[in-house]
Amino acid sequence: MSTLLRALRRKILTPGVSATSLERRGFHKKNSDARDLLEMIGRTFLEGYGHAVGERSIADAEARLESVLRQFRGFAYEGAAMGATVLDALPGSGGRRLPALLSGQGRHHAYMAYVGVGWAMARLPRFLWPDVATTDPMLRWLVLDGYGFHQAYFHTERYVRGQFEGPGLAWGAEPASYHRHAVDQGIGRALWFVAGTDPERAADLIDAYPARRRPDLYSGTGLAATYAGGADEAELRHLAERSGPYRPQLLQGAAFAAEARERASLTVDHTRLATRVLCDMDPVQAAKLCSGTRPDVSAGGDVPAYEIWRRRIAEELVSRGRG
Repeated sequence: MSTLLRALRRKILTPGVSATSLERRGFHKKNSDARDLLEMIGRTFLEGYGHAVGERSIADAEARLESVLRQFRGFAYEGAAMGATVLDALPGSGGRRLPALLSGQGRHHAYMAYVGVGWAMARLPRFLWPDVATTDPMLRWLVLDGYGFHQAYFHTERYVRGQFEGPGLAWGAEPASYHRHAVDQGIGRALWFVAGTDPERAADLIDAYPARRRPDLYSGTGLAATYAGGADEAELRHLAERSGPYRPQLLQGAAFAAEARERASLTVDHTRLATRVLCDMDPVQAAKLCSGTRPDVSAGGDVPAYEIWRRRIAEELVSRGRG
């Protein structure tokens, strides 16, 4: 494909950067620093998306992705995974871009990449969704997490202010009863963005949902507060206080974010701060806790290994006096 055609493909397939404006989204503006952070995350996501659909190969895209600032590089890979998934769904594409990303440098960003696949699913018709059999049996639930984030981010009135839950997604991952939990974890991450990184606003949004959904929502918010950042020490402590009985899930999300950044060698100061304040650990310790509690994915049963993992992390944090 010529350079001109690749540039045209990128222009046609890549969403406009104005879609990430807090003003356009109607999200809370805590202050200019928080606004700039969240909008930079959105721009970087779209930058990664553009590289995945516009470059000659995934190797060329990765060369661009690796030059993104460490603080934002994971979001670039998230966007790249969305772009690769969308491109793979097009007729004649061969479906090779996402596998190449996940087996290349993207393997270090697998958590973010699977979330990006969920973004693509939210934009594609169901018959073009990726085959669940090709996804990691442990991390595939992050795809539905990404789907939930997308829906809350772009359909905020319905999914956030209206607390819409929707039907279960016929995606094939078992057990189907867990689908809504994974989606809610993504909605919880999005609430950190909708709240403009304001913990009081985020907690108010979560507490408006039915109590049965709050554990997953607080988990997602804890992950976003730790991975994306935007809160100082006092705000993080307030978030922990507001989480009340859902504090173990909030801390689980924070530890999971530390694991994701450590795995990709992208740990930054705000991750260290959030992990210390919320989990009373440094990111290395939190990552080791996560890796040390990871269950055997082949066990089967009514509860997916991914959820067993999340519960083990939360229980371990509580047993150590963090929760």
